Amino acid sequence: MSEVAGVVFANGPVQNGEFTLAERPGKVAGIRIAAAMNQLLGAEPTPQLWNTVTLAGDLRHRALQENSAAHRPPIHGVWAAYGQVERGVFERQLVAAKYPVGAVPHVWTDVDEPVVATALAMVEHGLAVGDLVVETIEVRLCASCGHLAGLADRPCRACGHQVTRSERARHLLARRRPGAELVDAGDFHAHARRAPAHLLSLAANAPEVLLLSRTRDHGIGLEPLGLPGLVLDPRAGLHAAVLAVAAERGGPELVVMTTTENAAANIAAYGACFRAHLGIRLRYGLHGRIPYEQVGTLDPLYRALDMDAAARERFEDWFLPLASWHHKNNIDSGQLPALLRLFHRARSAPGAVASDELATLRAQIIAGDTRWLTDKRLLAAAVRGSAE
Repeated sequence: MSEVAGVVFANGPVQNGEFTLAERPGKVAGIRIAAAMNQLLGAEPTPQLWNTVTLAGDLRHRALQENSAAHRPPIHGVWAAYGQVERGVFERQLVAAKYPVGAVPHVWTDVDEPVVATALAMVEHGLAVGDLVVETIEVRLCASCGHLAGLADRPCRACGHQVTRSERARHLLARRRPGAELVDAGDFHAHARRAPAHLLSLAANAPEVLLLSRTRDHGIGLEPLGLPGLVLDPRAGLHAAVLAVAAERGGPELVVMTTTENAAANIAAYGACFRAHLGIRLRYGLHGRIPYEQVGTLDPLYRALDMDAAARERFEDWFLPLASWHHKNNIDSGQLPALLRLFHRARSAPGAVASDELATLRAQIIAGDTRWLTDKRLLAAAVRGSAE
C-alpha cells in the first residue's frame, strides 16, 4: 500500500499504571486505533506513547524505594537494584512489564529527549508571543508535605492532608485572551467537525488563568525558565509528546491524537497553547470504551461462525478499537454480537482491494469520517488492506 502524506495518527499517552495489556486491553484502544489508521494510510507505525509524569507515579516510586530498603515484595514485579532505582528506569520497567516477554514495541514516554525538546521549544514560543507568562502568583501548598495543590484551596492529593497554606512564588501560567476559545470544533478530527457539546462547555468554563508548572519528582523540568523544582503540567506535556512524534516523522500537516472524551475533557484546556508546532496541527480523535470484560460471551458465536484464534484476536484487537472510533460513546455489551457479524462478513468478502475503494477509504480517514466502518464494501477493503 502506498503512503498518503499529510496526516499521521498517534495515541494520547496512556497513564503508566499497574496493569498489563492482557489484564486491561481497553487501556490501549487508542494505541491500536493509531496503528490501524497509519497502516490503512500506508504510513509507518508511530511510537506507542506512555504518560509517566503523574502524582500516582511519584507515590508508587517512593513506595518502591521504601519497600526495597525494607526487603518487602516488589511493586508490579519491578525490583530496585541495590535498593534504589532511578525514576526513569522504573517507569521504563513498568512499561516493558505490560507487554509479553520479548515483544516490547517502539515506545516513547512523555519525558524522552525529543518530547522534552519539543515541549520547551513550545513554551519558549508561547512566552515570546504572549500566550504564556512567568509571574509571581499566590498558590496553595499542603500545610503538611508541601505539595503544590494549585490555585485553589483543596485537600492534598499527595498525602491527604486537608489544610493548605498560601505562598507567593514564580510560576508558568497561561492567561486566556479576551474572547479566545480554549477549544472549538476545529480541534476535533471528526466528520463536519462535530464535537461533544459538553466537552466544549467544559473548556469554555475553564479558569481564566491556568497553572502550567507543577511539583513532581519526575517530568519536563522548567529550570531553563528560572523555575527550579517545577515541571511542565503533564496535561500540556501530553500534547508535546504527540507533536514530537509528528515532527520526527518529517512534519505532516496534521497529527491526530486518539483519546477518550473523558481524557480530552481533562486535558483540552491545558493544550490550548500546545496544539500546533512547526506548522503541524494537532487534533483530537475521540473514541469510546470497549466492554472487553464481556467479550467472553461471544464464544458460542465465534464457534458458530467458525472463527479461529487468529480471527478472534483480529476482531478484538483490530476491529473493536475501530468500532469505538466510530461510535465515540461507549460500546454497549449488547452491540458485540452485531459487531462480530459485521466483521465476519467483511473478512469473508471475496476479491482484492480496488484502487478506487482504497482512495475512498483513505479520503474518509483523512476527513475524520468514520462511515466506512459501516459500509460493507469499504470495510471489506479495510480488512483486506490491513492484512497485506
